[in-house]
Amino acid sequence: MPTEDIIGKDDSHFFDLDISEQLKINDQKILNENTLISSEEENFIKSTGELTTFHTVKKSLVSDDGKIVGMCGISTDITKQKKLENLVKEQNKLLDAVLNNVDAYIYMKDEQRHFRYVNDKTAKMFGKPVEKIIGKLDADVIGHELADHFWKSDKQVFETNEKQVFEEIAHDDDGKIQHYLSTKMPYQLDENSQVLIGFSTDVTELYQLKEEFKKQANTDALTGLYNRRYFFNHAEKEFSRAKRHGLNMGVISIDIDFFKNINDKYGHPVGDKVLIEISKNILLSIRQEDILARVGGEEFAVILPESTLEEAKKVAQRISITENTFLMNAQNKEYVDIKLSIGLVSKRIEDESFDELFIRADNALYQAKKQGRNRVYIA
Repeated sequence: MPTEDIIGKDDSHFFDLDISEQLKINDQKILNENTLISSEEENFIKSTGELTTFHTVKKSLVSDDGKIVGMCGISTDITKQKKLENLVKEQNKLLDAVLNNVDAYIYMKDEQRHFRYVNDKTAKMFGKPVEKIIGKLDADVIGHELADHFWKSDKQVFETNEKQVFEEIAHDDDGKIQHYLSTKMPYQLDENSQVLIGFSTDVTELYQLKEEFKKQANTDALTGLYNRRYFFNHAEKEFSRAKRHGLNMGVISIDIDFFKNINDKYGHPVGDKVLIEISKNILLSIRQEDILARVGGEEFAVILPESTLEEAKKVAQRISITENTFLMNAQNKEYVDIKLSIGLVSKRIEDESFDELFIRADNALYQAKKQGRNRVYIA
């Protein structure tokens, strides 16, 4: 627009003053007070129909006698800049909304171990507001012991400059172990700043479920003892170790005498109770390093690592004596007199597998029954 079309005109010729509220407020202040204003103004330009943003500096013009006679100003069009700033703000809000609602602990740390970012979930776990974490040393936020623990995996990311996946553990406020699956990746924040971005997911429940499934796979549901599968898997490993290092090894095979009669007379609930009580008694008679399993309906077996035949014999006799002095209350004040047949063997030099050892133990058990039951037979 030519200068002559501007001179002598007021703002209403160029701007919609109903929209350009800040322009009116600033001008009024400049004309009423001898002052200087630096601010942003939104102006609706009539000629183009555009809403624009200016950064404006305005100053009162004062006559020699101190009267305000007008004003002068410089306005810079920052419309594009403001649009970009608003776009960045919207994107940051959207990113924060996403990161703060993801079911993961998200954080950023630099090589000097300072936090550069944490999402709300991480801040809540640390028990501090976000602004009290950003820029702080990890040890000042979560304590030296825990910070050093996590730094071991953080350090690998910086040293390899590659994405790493870790299984990490920590203790909560109650001392319970928490399990995390963490993915950590390097990121060049700027020319001078190398950081890592971490995503940690609490997998404690999954870990506990996995452990429970593993336990169920290896445990007899009724007695809580190891089951047949675990027993033989462990026995093969123990036998290989004993053979490789020339160690002793004993095996005890146990069967409840006349167990079918107990079930028939008192019913299966009482029979189950018998199995449970016998399991407890045998556990009390063996060493902590010995392995006891229920390998059949009323059959049990024990592995005795690094035990001579004489040492294993003492254990077998202790089991037999414990059961001989034990009476279990069944029902109606009747007591079940429980007796055991026990076979005992020790590893021989010529044994090539655990199966050979176990077959001999089973044969010894058969001999104990054949000779009248309620006894220990050593083969």
